[in-house]
Amino acid sequence: MQSENGMNRVVVAVACTLLMLNLGTVYAWSFFQKPLCETYGWSNSQVVWTFSLAICFLGLSAAAGGLLLPRTGPRPLAIAGALLFGSSYLFAALALRMHSLSLLYLSYGVTGGIGLGLGYVIPVTTASRWFPDHKGLATGTVVMGFGFGALLMSKVIAPFLLTRVGGSMVLLFTVMGVLFLVFSLAAATFIRNPPALWLPHQGTTRTVSNDEPPEESVWSCIVSREFALMWLIFFCNITAGIALIGFQSPLFQDVYAKHDPALTKAVLASYGGTLIAASSVFNGIGRFFWGALSDRLGRCRTFSLILGSQLAAFALLMQTSHPWLFAILVCYILLCYGGGFGTMPSFVLDMFGARFMPAVYGAILTAWSAAGIAGPQLVAMMKDRYLDHSCLASFYSFATAICFLGTGLLLSFLFKERKAEGTALESGKSGMDSQRD
Repeated sequence: MQSENGMNRVVVAVACTLLMLNLGTVYAWSFFQKPLCETYGWSNSQVVWTFSLAICFLGLSAAAGGLLLPRTGPRPLAIAGALLFGSSYLFAALALRMHSLSLLYLSYGVTGGIGLGLGYVIPVTTASRWFPDHKGLATGTVVMGFGFGALLMSKVIAPFLLTRVGGSMVLLFTVMGVLFLVFSLAAATFIRNPPALWLPHQGTTRTVSNDEPPEESVWSCIVSREFALMWLIFFCNITAGIALIGFQSPLFQDVYAKHDPALTKAVLASYGGTLIAASSVFNGIGRFFWGALSDRLGRCRTFSLILGSQLAAFALLMQTSHPWLFAILVCYILLCYGGGFGTMPSFVLDMFGARFMPAVYGAILTAWSAAGIAGPQLVAMMKDRYLDHSCLASFYSFATAICFLGTGLLLSFLFKERKAEGTALESGKSGMDSQRD
């Protein structure tokens, strides 16, 4: 039975990672940013609102999903998330066919964002329950799939399909919708909770109370000083990174166009897609690397390193005009950006315990919602304001990111790290919470 459960947790971990891989394609939005602006005559600010809304509703629906998870179990929420995410591409295709920006916001932004949030919170919390012995490693590996999603989209799915559909954005979004529905739903069906009192090593199961924690205990966690500091630190890290994610392809194309004015738009777009792919690899690796490193260094010290090292990276970005150095710095920033997502689930587990993990972690993802609006909109505003001065737009965008990172670093010094008592025990208890699949 123990070996069977061990195999089951591997299957669940793979399914969680595959679902995250599908959902993570949202991070390749900058691949579509320029083509949509040029095809439909929309401004950078108008188009990027689609991405901002998707991230905003991701965080909000993740918070709701964290509260619903103990009542429904992981599988229904994962399936609902997969359905909404896949169908959002189909509705987005209709919006593009109708040249309707508002419908694009409602489809990809709102519907897709809700699907993303429900789908995102489930794999993370489920993996942490199956792997209480390696929390940082397990959650880091699962969210690594989300980081690799942009690579899948920018270098495989979107370029391949664009050539097959003759460059039609409507057909592209239609085919992607069908693909994501099939593969996301397939992965979601394998996600379930561990058995009651599950602990990974035979002979370590202990008896725990069946009493549910009082509802106000969850809210006392959410209104605590520790939660507020964690939320703000997370928000600062995400804002700096997601501002770059939303515009990394156009920004890189601007740098390369100045470096070599002879390059055509098609070549520049190809270079932009390559950077999305490369940075997504670092985004994915960062979730695994920093998450595992936090098991050794501690969560707070890891966040201090993540935030502090990015300050230097953004400062160099402000000075460089060389495309290769620009690309290397972007990849490092995305390594740190992913590291925040790889470290935070374990941070929540350490601070508040596995019993409160779904609700507290879902609530902390609202920082992603706020950052998803703040970061991309600030860069879009700079690019639209300094339309003919791309260097100034980049300079002010990177300076803003430095301000957020500096604030987050200072806040991290105010944090006193601790581990919730009985976390390993509560991991076993969490297997009892909602045995429904």
